[in-house]
Amino acid sequence: MNIKGELRKMNVSLDDENNVHYQLKFHNTKTGEEQLISANELIGKRVNFQFEGNIFCKKCGKKTKTSFNQGFCYTCFKDAPESAECIIRPELCKAHLGEGRDVEWEERNHNQPHVVYLAASDVIKVGVTRETQIPTRWIDQGANEAIQLAETPNRYLAGVLEVALKSQFTDKTNWRKMLRNEVDENIDLEETKWELEEALPEDLAQYITDEDEVTDINYPVIEYPVKIKSVNLDKLPEISGTLKGIKGQYFILDGDRVMNIRRHTSYEVEFSIEN
Repeated sequence: MNIKGELRKMNVSLDDENNVHYQLKFHNTKTGEEQLISANELIGKRVNFQFEGNIFCKKCGKKTKTSFNQGFCYTCFKDAPESAECIIRPELCKAHLGEGRDVEWEERNHNQPHVVYLAASDVIKVGVTRETQIPTRWIDQGANEAIQLAETPNRYLAGVLEVALKSQFTDKTNWRKMLRNEVDENIDLEETKWELEEALPEDLAQYITDEDEVTDINYPVIEYPVKIKSVNLDKLPEISGTLKGIKGQYFILDGDRVMNIRRHTSYEVEFSIEN
């Protein structure tokens, strides 16, 4: 199998037994078509990525020397609503005020119900995502389990609630510990959630949901790395090896190597499976 196209963030889904299924996605700039292949079926096989230096902006399609913010050219990085500061810091969102880089886009995507969640691996992480992005967001960050904490009518209020919790929980994932599958078995997300209901100010506690289901997430990994070696196509234009598993948006390769697929969004590659 040989496929040539621009890498995109992998599609993810969760089956009834909470097993994660991944699809590698390749975008064809000329035709606009996308090709998907099951990444789970590649585990245990030898895969190869070849990069000849071509990067195309995922927003406007123009060729760019450098990928900004996972797939944008510099102009789109500065101007596109998908790259606005409130993507990282939702408390800065102004969609509910009818403002933003693209008001119509903000209305469709940010002035919509958002969920504040707690996710666990080695520690508890607090995060924000659109209601429609659960459980995708949890999978993308490599959470071992997660629970919905609150639901707000817009992104701004979700951000305000997240900020109120940052003194107790991190909002960043330690990717090295995540990929080594370091897990704190003593974490109880359901208990932590209801403790927060008592601790939060009343104006924020009103958004806490009654949902108390903890979602356990099982990743397709046959061997986790011990001493992680991150590899990327900027330094190595050809990356090949036996795929040992997938977690978050990372390919775990033999030799304790990991490759962040999402980091390479918009990189035109030739992908093959070696027999």
